[in-house]
Amino acid sequence: MILEWTEAGERMIPFVLRYDPSDFDCFLAKLSELENGSQLDHLTVNSSTFWLVRSDRKVLGAVNIRHELNDFLLGRGGHIGYGIRPSERKKGYAAMLLSLALEQAKTLGIRNVLVTCDKDNIASAKTIISNGGVLESEVIIEGIQIQRYWIENEGCEQE
Repeated sequence: MILEWTEAGERMIPFVLRYDPSDFDCFLAKLSELENGSQLDHLTVNSSTFWLVRSDRKVLGAVNIRHELNDFLLGRGGHIGYGIRPSERKKGYAAMLLSLALEQAKTLGIRNVLVTCDKDNIASAKTIISNGGVLESEVIIEGIQIQRYWIENEGCEQE
């Protein structure tokens, strides 16, 4: 999956895909540290990572749910970062993955969910909108125009 992103010359999203997976135990330990909050620096927040895996065991994509926002995430990353491997796009998997992530965000008590995408990523914008995203603003960060969408996550399990 990661090789597909590299060969396509794309930035891997969610960011956790950029960690070196060659030592899978270390990779999983890093994800666990992010989830339980151990060894976080001032730029990192607690987050949970989930994988979208097809019945034939092919990993289709991943999603990272940030439990809270810091200044960086408020501008660019949002609560949820998701990605589908290039060969499996345009099949509805991104919308499914974001929908599942929103359900998981409910269990974390996240009532209003910020999801961002690059302005030129029209497919991602459509995915966000199809899951209830409302464009709040566009910002330019490091020369990249970012669209910021909020999704009202109705029926939160925690208040």
